Amino acid sequence: MSAKKIRELRLKKGLSQEKLACLADVSFNTIVKIESGESKNPTFSTMVGIAKSLGISLDDLAKIV
Repeated sequence: MSAKKIRELRLKKGLSQEKLACLADVSFNTIVKIESGESKNPTFSTMVGIAKSLGISLDDLAKIV
C-alpha cells in the first residue's frame, strides 16, 4: 500500500487526518497508521470508507495502493 499516495490525495482534498477519519468512519489512529505505513493490511470496510471520503472509487484506490 502506498501510504504516501493516500496522504497526497487527502491533502489534495484539503482534509486533515481527523476529518478523513470522521468521513470514513474509522478511528484517527487508523488513518495515522495507514499513512505512516504501519498498517499494511487495512480492512475492506476501512478502504471503502477512505475511498468514498476521498471521492474516488475503490478500484481507483486499489490502483494507487
